[in-house]
This record gives sequence, structure tokens and C-alpha cells, in this order.
Amino acid sequence: MAEYQNIKFGVQDRIAVVAIDHPPANAFDRRTLDELEAAFDEATNNAEVKAIVLTGAGQFAFVAGADIKEIKGMEGDEAAIRAYMQKGQALFSKIEASQKPVIAAINAVALGGGLELALACHMRIAGDKARFGLPEINLGIMPGWGGTQRLQRVVGKAKAIEMILTGDIINAQEAYRINLVNKVVPATAVVKEAMGLAKKITEKGGVSIAKALEAINAGADLPLAEGLAVELDGITGLAMTNDAREGILAFIEKRRANFTDS
Repeated sequence: MAEYQNIKFGVQDRIAVVAIDHPPANAFDRRTLDELEAAFDEATNNAEVKAIVLTGAGQFAFVAGADIKEIKGMEGDEAAIRAYMQKGQALFSKIEASQKPVIAAINAVALGGGLELALACHMRIAGDKARFGLPEINLGIMPGWGGTQRLQRVVGKAKAIEMILTGDIINAQEAYRINLVNKVVPATAVVKEAMGLAKKITEKGGVSIAKALEAINAGADLPLAEGLAVELDGITGLAMTNDAREGILAFIEKRRANFTDS
């Protein structure tokens, strides 16, 4: 296991738990981004891990955004700013493309880069005191780690424009109403709820999980006919797997399937 300064990492019941631990607000600086990528790679490369839960350490923030002081230090250096933004974009795209489900357990504020990280996750569980927003417009800038693209795909174009151009911060209940999060639970139960959801998924076949995520992610940006072709390839290949044979036999025999991820 790698050594981390700003990340807490552990594996429990085939679930990797990655907690961003950069007090006081879990802001993203270069080191935290590097360590998050390393932890994510460690989780995805571990054959025993079938799901990943991302959360924020402490009670104040999931992630309160990028480190503004670090951005200030790049003032006037266009190449440095571009490289920094590309770094975040690449990491979040890697998370989104994961063939292992990634669940954001949003314990507190998710602002700017924090919301963009949550948007890159496949599912989002929010604490009832959590708040969400892309307030970059208030600083004379705009979201740069996927916010302008992923938010509209989740909540719709008009609502995304409203949130991005006003910089308004919304509460967990509003986030649920607009389908930004899957579920709202008491703040103290966020990680437990995310772990429960992850545990339910780990009981399924790993090959079918990966193929389903691949089809969903690919189809999101394809015309329906092309998306259906991706789905067809996926189901056809899965029908030849050991897990498919076991799942169908278990159904016929009225017992629980014993998947081997093969």
C-alpha cells in the first residue's frame, strides 16, 4: 500500500474507501490530486476490490474546491494553469470511466472541484447538511474540471446554467430534487449508507458490473442506435461467461448465485 499524506485509504469487504484528508477544507492542491489518483489506481488495480467509496475526512467538507492560493500562485502563467486544469480533468475522467462502481459519500460541502469530483462518480449519497455549488463565477472564472459538461448531463442544461452563472449554493434536499444526488441521509450515516450500497453491488458478478458500466458510460454520448450496439456486444459477451452460467443456474435452482468474476 502506498504512503499517503492527504488521503486515507483502506479496503473492507471488497470495498476500497478513499477519504480526502487535507484540513481544514479538503481543498485540492497538486499533492492531494496526485495522492487521490494514486489511491484510485491502487483500488482499481486490486483484484479483490469490486467497488470504491470516495468521501471527505472531517465534518466540514467533502471537498471545498481547488486550493485558491495555489491558483493565485499561477497568476499570469497560462501554461501552468492549463496543465493544472488538464490534470484535474484527466483524473476525474479516469474516475468516471472506471469499470468498478465509484460512490461519492458527500458528508458536507461539495463546492467547485468537490462537486466536479462528485459528478465524476457513478452515484452520490449526500448527508442532510451537505451543500453543493459551482461558485467559480464569483471569482471571475468558471468551472474547469468538468463542471460545465457533467452538471448539465445530470440535472439538465437550464438548471446547470443557472447554478454556474449565479454561483448559488444549494442544500441536500434541493440536490435530491434535481437528481444531483441519489439519496439524502443523516450526516452521520453517509459513509455507512454508501458502504451498504457498495456491498450490495459487490455481491454481483464483477464482469457484468464492468460491462454494464461500460455500456452506460459509452451510451451517454452516443446516438441511441450506436448505444444499443454497445449494449448488444456487452450482453452477447456476458452470456458466454462463467458468471452468466452460474447466475442462470442459481435462478433455476432457487438459490443464491456464487459469482467468481469470470
